Amino acid sequence: MSFRSLHRLGDPFRFARHEDGKGDDGKGFVVPARLEAPMGYPSLALRPLTERDDAEWSDVRMRNRDWLSPWDSNDPLHGPGIGFGEWIRLQRASEREGEGVVLAMEYDGRIVGQVSLGAIAYGAVRAGIVGYWVDQRVAGNGFAPLSVAMVCDWAFFDPEGPRLHRIEVDILPENARSLRVVQKLGFCDEGVRRGYMFVNERWRDHRCFSILATDVARRVIDRLPRR
Repeated sequence: MSFRSLHRLGDPFRFARHEDGKGDDGKGFVVPARLEAPMGYPSLALRPLTERDDAEWSDVRMRNRDWLSPWDSNDPLHGPGIGFGEWIRLQRASEREGEGVVLAMEYDGRIVGQVSLGAIAYGAVRAGIVGYWVDQRVAGNGFAPLSVAMVCDWAFFDPEGPRLHRIEVDILPENARSLRVVQKLGFCDEGVRRGYMFVNERWRDHRCFSILATDVARRVIDRLPRR
């Protein structure tokens, strides 16, 4: 199975951006070369994907196809697929527009998942949407809540981040594992978005969870227990 058949243009969280600095209008961010979990947490790192990750990333997705397919969004218009290299180039182009960031989860030097911040709005809104997935072989190690917390802290508080006010996560009601992620982090349950996303060939309702920068005393990651 190739990347082309795995990914279509319907993925709302696939865009990220590399940027040398933020604009005078408060839009944009500097993509971190690497975010590392603080001491006391699993030694997880987040970093941008590059074209060199093609084989490893595609292998992880292939091995996890059955594990992830119930939750994967797709394109309702069934547009053409794209290759991994083109996907990365689209990420770089969209990063320059400040639309979002896609980061590989890395543990012991290998890719174990992905976390993304997309659909970023600036101006009076300053909000974005987080998505994530984890390799089934490392499920249960707390990598999903840890990576979401790390991205939220970067997006809320890093001077070189987008300095957002609000981040949301939208989850299929039956996705119990993903629901536990936002519950561990204390996201606010805002209810159901009807027909919110096209998943497995039909429009599906999603539960919407949010966190505000003003909800956080210091860091989102402090809501997780240290090991």
